[in-house]
Amino acid sequence: MEQQSAFCINFEDNVATALVKLEPGEVRILGDTHKESENVTMEIPMGHKLALCDIKKGENIVKYGVVIGRSTADIPEGSWVHLHVMESLYDTRSSHLDEVTGAPKDTKYE
Repeated sequence: MEQQSAFCINFEDNVATALVKLEPGEVRILGDTHKESENVTMEIPMGHKLALCDIKKGENIVKYGVVIGRSTADIPEGSWVHLHVMESLYDTRSSHLDEVTGAPKDTKYE
């Protein structure tokens, strides 16, 4: 089995990016981080974000050392951080996108 790993870009980040599809269990954290590993509590798709600490509703999501969004619900450490629990500060349409596929939910094609 491929070793589970995620990458933290900046020491200030509270999320890391899954380098492979993550399954519940121990994940190695690479990059600029204060922790060597994290216990993942749920499946996280490759390329998606993993919470490195508890993030309370309304708190900032920090990646690249900058705020990229805000949590819309409490996010437990080790869980998946995506559109179902956050809103983007860069893409005002993010609240209209499917949480898994990213496809627009507010557009109809006839």
